[in-house]
Amino acid sequence: MGSKVRLRVALCGVGIHAYWEQFHSLRPELLGYLRTLTAGLSFSDIEFLELGLVDTPSCAREAGHRCRREDVDLLLIYVTTYALSNTVLPLVRKAGVPVLVLNLQPRAAIDYTSFNSLPDRRIMTATWLAYVSACPVPEIANVFKRAAIPFHQVTGVLNEDHTWNQIRDWLAAAEVKSVLEEARLGLLGHYYSGMLDVGTDVTQVSITFGTHVEILEVDELSALRASVSDNDIARRVEEIEDHFAVQADCVEDELKRAARTSVALDRFVQQHKLDFMAYYYKGSGNAENEDTMSSIILGTSLLTARNIPVAGEYEVKNAIAMKIMDSFGVGGSFSEYYGFDFNADLVLMGHDGPGHIAIAEGKPKVRPLQVYHGKVGRGLSVEMSVRYGPVTLLSVAEDNAKGFKFLVAEGECVPGEILKIGNTNSRYHFSIGARSFVENWNAQGPAHHCAIGIGHIAHRIEKLASLLDIGFYKVC
Repeated sequence: MGSKVRLRVALCGVGIHAYWEQFHSLRPELLGYLRTLTAGLSFSDIEFLELGLVDTPSCAREAGHRCRREDVDLLLIYVTTYALSNTVLPLVRKAGVPVLVLNLQPRAAIDYTSFNSLPDRRIMTATWLAYVSACPVPEIANVFKRAAIPFHQVTGVLNEDHTWNQIRDWLAAAEVKSVLEEARLGLLGHYYSGMLDVGTDVTQVSITFGTHVEILEVDELSALRASVSDNDIARRVEEIEDHFAVQADCVEDELKRAARTSVALDRFVQQHKLDFMAYYYKGSGNAENEDTMSSIILGTSLLTARNIPVAGEYEVKNAIAMKIMDSFGVGGSFSEYYGFDFNADLVLMGHDGPGHIAIAEGKPKVRPLQVYHGKVGRGLSVEMSVRYGPVTLLSVAEDNAKGFKFLVAEGECVPGEILKIGNTNSRYHFSIGARSFVENWNAQGPAHHCAIGIGHIAHRIEKLASLLDIGFYKVC
């Protein structure tokens, strides 16, 4: 799981040039700490631009120009000692990218006894200056606020696990932001008539997330189905049987019909270079289109498992939520809550249509349905539960001030009986209880769908919201 881009990150230390002549040992010491930071962040999927120790306004302007030339996505500013804000401001203005200020001491505390026993006041001052990274951060923050420049912070100790984890979370969020900016969202068909909550301003999607939106025709997908060969169908049937437990009552013709659509869907996605999709189409009155749309579920489930999430019912916002969860590497299955088990204090959630089979508990089943409730046609559907254990729910919801906001909850998918109706179905426990969870979730006004991923990653989603400058609300 997890669609990737190669994140480009610039890293510099900041200090003040006047110190170097006064305290000859200070600059080499700070450069050593900067090397420690660089070494700790040298991940294979990140391209680092090392800017060195920026200590004058002219040096800062050149570093900012380098950020532009190298097209970086994120700028990390390591405050090594006191630094003037007139050094930091031109760097950030020229770079023009999100900024993470690293306010990190070399160790958790000064060894007071050793420090106070140093024989030379100059040595004492130099030692102390290596610990004053906190001092200029209010000054830097003041200037950023006055210049309306957003910034983010990590405060702590260099080379400690908590610090590395915080920085990695920010890098993961920045990577997902870059994925969204590079992504192409395909919209196939039209809204499910009457679902006012799923109506989405796709212009605002591009404004907020940078995502390209491509409007697509079902007729084109139907035409591609006609060109799929018997050999293509046979190979895809084998793949379906690999990924799914095909139930005994699934007739061969239905399996071949789903395989034909799946092959055509892959070609459709490739032709339009799509990274994720939302779809819905009645198809009534056109036999070919009805055949296409009623046999699409297995193909969309396979695509979702291959990092091309597909949301049903033309739920654009939830396609974005699924893409975010998938890009964080935790899945993101299309879902909604439909009921309770009050005896066990659980919320029951699932959906017809595509499921994220890469995060299924066991092998997902394929069942035939004689009718799709509320939709045209019949065909094969996916039955599965999300993997048992910790989960995160994400809804991309409208926000009057920012366009969109993230609504998040953390809970647990628990074992137990599920409905065997050819849908994705899971049982979820939330720390605040089923009733409070639903009421608090509803109070934020989301659409009725959400994306469910494995693990607890609300802290990373919150950082992504901060980088996107949109709202974030955590229910539990």
